[in-house]
Amino acid sequence: MSMNPFCEIAVEEALRVKEAKQADEVVAVSIGPKQAADTLRTALAMGADRAVHVQTGEGEAPEPLAVAKLLAAVARKESPGLMLLGKQAIDDDSNQTGQMLAALLGWPQATFASKLELDAAAKKATVTREVDGGLETLRVALPAVVTSDLRLNEPRYATLPNIMKAKKKPMETVSPQDLGVDIAPRLQTLSVEEPAKRKGGVMVSSAAELVDKLRNEAKVI
Repeated sequence: MSMNPFCEIAVEEALRVKEAKQADEVVAVSIGPKQAADTLRTALAMGADRAVHVQTGEGEAPEPLAVAKLLAAVARKESPGLMLLGKQAIDDDSNQTGQMLAALLGWPQATFASKLELDAAAKKATVTREVDGGLETLRVALPAVVTSDLRLNEPRYATLPNIMKAKKKPMETVSPQDLGVDIAPRLQTLSVEEPAKRKGGVMVSSAAELVDKLRNEAKVI
């Protein structure tokens, strides 16, 4: 019922790219039931020019592969110069869609972006991304897929006048069938189990007793 924070950062970055006159149009895309249109209106109120709503049935939750296939179909139709996505959804934390989208399109990818610089003339993008050891800088050819990390930017708030204007901005509604994509689940949840409950702690009277318990009971030393 609300925009994923990482995707909100992606929308903000797309708007900044346009404001820097390095893009002509920002198109927001969402996949979900009828209520997802409200989230798209938020993107329009932030400043996106138009929206595409891939409407699914109530209770349907497309898996990351299906989402990637749907976005790829939209990309082939719209021919964007850059696709910006959140690095992961906060409901399933899969962190798969952007990578699979790039593979389906055959485009370069730069994930976990904390900084994005475009060179429209050379059709290149320089992306600083966060990795375990620090920061990595990549240069990719456009069109490309970039996924946003938290430190990429601070999203703007939608003002009341822009919220009102968003109601008049165009929003196209299509179905997965219109895009020729089968969103049937490929994964099956076999079981869900709670972790074992921790046993209560015990008090020891000396360091020697602690060492004895660690060695003979816990067997960790």
